[in-house]
Amino acid sequence: MVSAMQEPLLMDLRNNVYLEDDSLVIIDRRKLPTEQVPVVCRNYEEVARAIEDMVVQGAGDIAITAGYGLYLATKALERQGKTVKWEKLEPVINRLKSTRPTGFHLAALLDRLKRDLAETSEEKEIPLSNRIQQYLETILDKQKVRSEKTGREAESLLKTGETVLTHCFAGPALFYMLRYARGNGKDVKVMCTETRPYLQGARLTAWSVSQLGVDTTLITDNMAAHFMSQGLINRVFVAADRVAIDGVVANKVGTLQLAIVANYYGIPFHVLGYGGPDRRTRSGQEIPIEYRDPSEVLEFRGIRITGPEVKAVYPAFDLTPPQLVTSIITDKGIFRPENINDYWTA
Repeated sequence: MVSAMQEPLLMDLRNNVYLEDDSLVIIDRRKLPTEQVPVVCRNYEEVARAIEDMVVQGAGDIAITAGYGLYLATKALERQGKTVKWEKLEPVINRLKSTRPTGFHLAALLDRLKRDLAETSEEKEIPLSNRIQQYLETILDKQKVRSEKTGREAESLLKTGETVLTHCFAGPALFYMLRYARGNGKDVKVMCTETRPYLQGARLTAWSVSQLGVDTTLITDNMAAHFMSQGLINRVFVAADRVAIDGVVANKVGTLQLAIVANYYGIPFHVLGYGGPDRRTRSGQEIPIEYRDPSEVLEFRGIRITGPEVKAVYPAFDLTPPQLVTSIITDKGIFRPENINDYWTA
């Protein structure tokens, strides 16, 4: 354990997704933590492929990255001396939306950006690309505040001596939760599932938590039930790529089985819900599940791990019903899943 807290690289998106010389630079999360490799995207199609290829991960971070893809497309049209109208950008928006269909943050941000900037169309003397960039900077500031508030709400649930289990990459609210806990004198330990096949739990979450000076233990995905059965886990914290109005939570595949086991052993199961539910998704049945390339399961870092005749299937997300969720923690407070629609009036 380190003696002083450091700020994890992934606590602030500006550290790993940023504009440079009219290109978007993304620190490749597939290479972390052993290497910090920049991926340079010069146009929106390269940004779209980077999102699809998991160069950037985490629902909120993916959304901002897509926003910068729209910025690059707008900037390219302006350089050609063309008048930029939203009709010309519709194919760009649709392409970016198609990259990760399960999470709602990406589509919601692009729709909101288009709506808000269209309402200020009288500012034509300011290039649209400039306004998109300024808008994204504002969103980044808001996301940081939202993460801090969500983390502080989550910290209120922790007791000293507890061990919490995480799955995949729960985002900066988890790190703020742990920072606040430590600042309040709470001694909390963290177990992280490795999260196959991209190992986000091992490479991103466990690494980042350890940077905070928190006692961190990595386990394989099939060990969680064992540790719960031994009374070694007190709470589970996961994030959500989408929360429906009926309280159904879409998150990285494997979340559902953790919720089932936690429920069996009477362990609280918490969802870091940041900005609340998706207004447009009334029920979990409306959430599309992204199926990724089976080769991502059949291979590990480019090496095939089974026989040539073996097939695979890879749903990237699963749906956890509200009766298995103890609470959804947001920047506006902590809600029971059946009451998550109250977020909008809180």
